[in-house]
This record gives sequence, structure tokens and C-alpha cells, in this order.
Amino acid sequence: MNEDIVVTPEWLAANRDEVRVVDVRDAWEFDGIGHVPGAVNVPFDRFRSEAGDEGMLPGAAHWTELMEAAGIDADDRLVAYDDEHGVFAARFLVTALLYGHRDWHLLDGDFSAWNREYETTTEATEVAPSSYEVREPESSPLVDFETVRAALDTEAVIVDTREEWEYEEGHLPGAVQLDWRELVDEESRGLKSCGELESLLADRGITSDRRIVLYCNTARRISHTYVVLRHLGYERVDFYEGSLTEWNERGGPLEGSEVE
Repeated sequence: MNEDIVVTPEWLAANRDEVRVVDVRDAWEFDGIGHVPGAVNVPFDRFRSEAGDEGMLPGAAHWTELMEAAGIDADDRLVAYDDEHGVFAARFLVTALLYGHRDWHLLDGDFSAWNREYETTTEATEVAPSSYEVREPESSPLVDFETVRAALDTEAVIVDTREEWEYEEGHLPGAVQLDWRELVDEESRGLKSCGELESLLADRGITSDRRIVLYCNTARRISHTYVVLRHLGYERVDFYEGSLTEWNERGGPLEGSEVE
């Protein structure tokens, strides 16, 4: 298990001066409700683009502008959070990974968990613009349409991270359904215990010895699942960035109640 990918509020409180904290909530939440002291704001809608490099990625030039405006360097140790159980923050971190950022972490339990125990502020964080360098990732989990289609005929576990009703309407042939929110404890807002996670995943045949292929609609929800699987030590996790948006556009096969 790689416990360092997901960090606790306690860990962040002890190491806040050593990391770059990124809040991906809307600006009005960051400014009006408050944020972790020293955090910079990179709202979720700023790093999403249907006209990006791959699927929903924002494009290298736009990503560079965002990082430089936020004062983030390519070698900074990032800790990201939102107030939605980490799903938007995870999308930020996977985007950073795909643009070559190598030190990234998700705050377990999101802003609400932090706010229960630690101070927040509405004061603006002073930011000195940086010079950010997009790099090739050391290894990329991205897979394309053809790779996913070929995986349908292998022993790979195709995982649909959407809600059950979405899955029932239409899903990739042979895919198992795992709503990403099943991995989260509603009360603590953080991840379920490792034992609970491993049992839940094993019940769906999602085990670390198998190749896992993740998809949803637009690659947001699979970002959270990807981070969780990496946290648990899974090594063969494919990330289908195009997800069902591209799959449907390209006429990929589907199974489900609304599939003719």
C-alpha cells in the first residue's frame, strides 16, 4: 500500500509548510467560506476542456498558464482537496500526473474534514508567479479507444465507476459496476478503511493481480478511483480518458437496458 498518495488532515497540519496546497473549489467558496491557510485556488472548471490534448485534458499550454498563475512549480509537492469527497481534487491530481508532475497527494476527507479540526482563513494567499514546465510522465496510465476495445477480449477487469442506474442503461460489454462513492465513508468524508476497500473491490473481482481498466462518462469519477487504487498498491490500472463520451462517438459496443 502506498499510504503517501492519500494524506490525512493531521499529516497536512504537520507538513503544511513543506507542500503546495491546492483548493479546487469555486472561487466564491475559497474566498467566502474559507480555505486551508496558504492554499492556492485552481477551480475545477478552469482545468477542464473538451478541446484538450486527450479527451478532457485542458491542453499543455493552458495547464502551464494555470500553474504559473497559482505559483506552482513542477517539483512542488502537491496536496489537493475539494468539498466533494475528493473527486474533483483527484481529477486535478491525475491531470498533474499526465503533464509530468511527480509528487502529488489527495487530502483524505476533503475540506469539511479539515474544517472540523483545524483553522481556516478567508485571507487571500500571496502568490509569486512561477515558471512551470510540462514534462512527459514517468509512466502514463492513459489508454485510447482501440486499447480499451481490445481489452474487452482479455482477462482485464473493465470497471464502470458510475451510478448503478447509469450502468444499467448502457455499459461496456462485460464491465463490472463500482460507483466511486462506495469507496468513501459518508460520516468521516474520507476513504473507508483499507480492509473495507479491499473487501469491496475483491467482491467485484477488482484485485491487484489483475489489469484494471477504468471508465465513466468524462473521466472525472475514474480519477478518484484511480487514486484510491494507486493508494492501495495496484500497479496495472488503465485510465480511459475518453470514457463513454468518446466510446459513444466512435460507436463502441454497449450492453444495457437502453441499448438496441
